[in-house]
Amino acid sequence: MGEWAFYAAVLLIVLALVKRFPYRLFAKTHQLLAVAYLALVFHTVVLVQWSYWSQPIGWLLTLLVAAGTVSAVLVLTRRVGGRRTVQGRIVSLQPYPALRVLETRIRLDGLWPGHRAGQFAFVTSDPKEGAHPYTIASAWMPQDPCVTFITKALGDHTSRLPDRLRVGDHVTVEGPYGCFTFDDARPRQIWIGAGIGITPFIARMKQLAHGGSHSARPIDLFHTTADHDPVALDKLRVDAQAAGVRLHLFVDAQDGRLDGERLRALVPEWRNASVWFCGPIPFASALRADLAAHGLPTQAFHQELFQMR
Repeated sequence: MGEWAFYAAVLLIVLALVKRFPYRLFAKTHQLLAVAYLALVFHTVVLVQWSYWSQPIGWLLTLLVAAGTVSAVLVLTRRVGGRRTVQGRIVSLQPYPALRVLETRIRLDGLWPGHRAGQFAFVTSDPKEGAHPYTIASAWMPQDPCVTFITKALGDHTSRLPDRLRVGDHVTVEGPYGCFTFDDARPRQIWIGAGIGITPFIARMKQLAHGGSHSARPIDLFHTTADHDPVALDKLRVDAQAAGVRLHLFVDAQDGRLDGERLRALVPEWRNASVWFCGPIPFASALRADLAAHGLPTQAFHQELFQMR
């Protein structure tokens, strides 16, 4: 049994690392791994010589096995993140068909601890599908306990959301998580949101606007997109104006692509800034390399690594 449990664990780990493996099945590998782990625990307890348990190696093994067993039980009983989970109800849905994007506003019924702009949460709208992670696109206001998520149709589940979700549907929200929270001491900031990567910056702008004053330091926001929706871009302009953020829009077909040279020309004081990037990894790597080559400290470039595997 121990040998087959080991083979099963290796297979599940490999499947979890394959990016094309469907997310709903990827999530289920965590539960199956917990089962395989408990089988390995049984295998260990049965086969380890009893004399080992009274020695330091046995004490260490006991600690590790006990911690792993507790974790496996929590996974199998679906109690992971239980203290961070609240119930909610969808109060509005705003689709943007040209962008293949859906904006969902959820009123939370439980004791949400509050969140900071740039953080994310896991949302479950279909128990069979399980929880999916989305960046939060709203500021937190206790007097209006709602959170907004902007989701792009990037897979089977997110593609079905506009047809499946309805106002009034009940969902669960777990979080918040993440530390892409715009904390630094440099005198200015440059934000770069590529495509759906604009989401954390929308939340930050709303946070600044709801605070009653503009940011104390200059902020330039670059939004690059291959798709164009006038309504969505108008809302982005309104948010930027309310927050005192200078907005630079790059629609690929009209304006070409953003690169390090264009960014440096548009923000002459870029060496004094911290850069906050959310978008495709190759784009981030190219910008990071360009700016670093021209003098930006590597620690001044912050990137949201929004990958679950």
